[in-house]
Amino acid sequence: MTKCRFDDHAPDGPVLTPYDDDHLSDYLRLLDAEEEGSDWRETVVALFKIDPTAEPARAERMHASHLARARWMTEVGYAHLLGHRDALKR
Repeated sequence: MTKCRFDDHAPDGPVLTPYDDDHLSDYLRLLDAEEEGSDWRETVVALFKIDPTAEPARAERMHASHLARARWMTEVGYAHLLGHRDALKR
């Protein structure tokens, strides 16, 4: 699977998307960074390759949007992922 570039906004719908599937490991990186207490600006540089000084609004939006989606994945999305994977096995 080829990793696509990041959209400025992560999906926010109630179902898993191909974008989510492409970025599962990135969502985990975001959650890990938050758990470790990393500065969101450092995370943006490392993950999205965006300079938060040059593009502060965009960087903050991207971080917030993708972190929200990462949290959704831990609360709801994982069930869709498991169901999707089970359906593929049949």
